[in-house]
Amino acid sequence: MRLGHLQPLYDRPGPWASVYFDTTHPDESAAEEQERAAREASRRLEGQGADQATCRAVYERLAALPPGAGPAGWAVFATAGEVVLDTPLPAPPPMSEPPWWSALPHVGPLLELTGEDPSCLVAYIDRTGADVELRDAHGGDRVGSVEGRQWPVHRTATADWSERHFQLRTENTWERNAALIADELGACRRETGADLVVLAGDPRERRAVHEQLPKELRSAAVETSRGGRAPGSAPPGSHAARLLDQEVDDARARYAHERGEEALERFRAGRMPSGGRVEAAEGVPALVDAAREHRIGSLLIRPDGPDLYREVWVGTEPDQLALRRTDVQYLGDTRPAPARADDALIRSVVATGAEALTVAPAEAEPNGDDIPVGGLGALLRWPYEGGAD
Repeated sequence: MRLGHLQPLYDRPGPWASVYFDTTHPDESAAEEQERAAREASRRLEGQGADQATCRAVYERLAALPPGAGPAGWAVFATAGEVVLDTPLPAPPPMSEPPWWSALPHVGPLLELTGEDPSCLVAYIDRTGADVELRDAHGGDRVGSVEGRQWPVHRTATADWSERHFQLRTENTWERNAALIADELGACRRETGADLVVLAGDPRERRAVHEQLPKELRSAAVETSRGGRAPGSAPPGSHAARLLDQEVDDARARYAHERGEEALERFRAGRMPSGGRVEAAEGVPALVDAAREHRIGSLLIRPDGPDLYREVWVGTEPDQLALRRTDVQYLGDTRPAPARADDALIRSVVATGAEALTVAPAEAEPNGDDIPVGGLGALLRWPYEGGAD
């Protein structure tokens, strides 16, 4: 998961209020119950030392959320009397997740609750062009369109020489239009950073576009027989539209699962020295070193790991982190603050444009593997030579 959307949380010094709020109140007293929960969250933040302006901002945002409709919950982050970021949750947060007032925003649970959220380009294709939509967990937006040659696009059924010539021109039109659509999809992916592509339309058109895609995009493309570009092929709310939505969601889920499995396999191989090189790290001391050197390429987080709660010390900059407050040569800050290890490492990942992946708890692994040990690990951007420092 790329975490660029969290950048606003690190553009301000804090301290931060972090609240994971359940909005699944089904009965008629939902609004009243939610208001009480918002008041209790504000009260608990104040008890941890939060200023009144921030407590008030959190209360007002939580009390204004629509109860019993829409998302199952919200994550709200506020500082200096202002809600800086709030984001919907597809599942309600656990009751055990209390409001936090801390030096860094407490974003660790956000990764687990939202899960891997690959973005997907959906191309609605016909013989003359395509419309392109970008989808993620929050919905879809049209991001591109291409109109190819409109004639000739229909074959004839005769064997006459002139008609065969016409059919060849038709084939050429199809191929040319497919190439234009493939180019548009490549451009949309570069602009949006989408993870995969779903091609919707008739079999021949889908296949022609698939074959014309750039190599790196072809491997991330899947085809579906649901939907298409023709008017009425999958109107919103129809059974056909729901089937298409399900296929898109399934493709996104498969992509996320495969990426997680691939990352774990790379981690298992990378943490063992090979040829004097170590390409993965685990445990808080090693990860703190890697974060200071901007080595982390992918941060792996196992939500049940005990190291997530381990205390580290942080300064105002993302690479100012240390195991002890006395490590002033690393902190570079006269007033460092304690923070959870997972929150400190996620801040570093956001600052360097790396990614974070939530891996399955140890009990969910077939062999019960405690990987990464302690719950925190990383695939490195560049390896340690001759073993980790």
